[in-house]
Amino acid sequence: MLDIQLGPSDGCGTVADMALHLGDIAPDFIARSTAGEISFHAWAGDSWVVLFSHPADFTPVCTTELGRVAQLKDEWDRRGVKPIALSVDSTEDHEAWRPQIESFSSASVTYPIIADEDRAVASLYDMIHPGEGDTSSVRSVFVIDPAKKVRLSITYPKSVGRNFDEILRAVDALQTTDRSAVSTPVDWRAGERIIVPPTVPTDEARERFDDVEEFYPYLRTARIREEVGA
Repeated sequence: MLDIQLGPSDGCGTVADMALHLGDIAPDFIARSTAGEISFHAWAGDSWVVLFSHPADFTPVCTTELGRVAQLKDEWDRRGVKPIALSVDSTEDHEAWRPQIESFSSASVTYPIIADEDRAVASLYDMIHPGEGDTSSVRSVFVIDPAKKVRLSITYPKSVGRNFDEILRAVDALQTTDRSAVSTPVDWRAGERIIVPPTVPTDEARERFDDVEEFYPYLRTARIREEVGA
């Protein structure tokens, strides 16, 4: 049983009729899961959330992915992130599948897996791409911040396993840019040099950051002081 809580409409239709964009409030819903009934926004609380879908239970690529998310528990915890998975199969199937995931990955699946048999959540989050072959969800990922805003979304085809190290890297970048009002360059990882926003004069940048280097007036890199020596 699913109770979808829709956000406000702009007069062009309900949230369920529209694509979900970066900066939108992630739609709320109530659904069954391996952790019991979940009211999504209440469950998320003040945490960051990584919501990710998979096409079906007892499938090979998904087994490796859910196991990897379980292996990364300490990394999610360190960043204040709650992972939560979704499949169009039942809670009973999820519970039967979980021991196989745990055996394969040698890690406990402690995060919830949402049951979405009527595909209501998958439809709400635009996870179903009929051109990919059927009406199950594809491999979608949403990073949602504590204000419940969608900050990043990635969609993979069903045949390609996700790189959760990249998702962790993206969370690091989002949290760093929020905290320090900066940008991050290509392939950036936590603790590396950041990009000074073009709106910040170089003199001011040297007051705020360490080791400011100017390549062009619009491209300057620096180190965030609080991360020096980290």
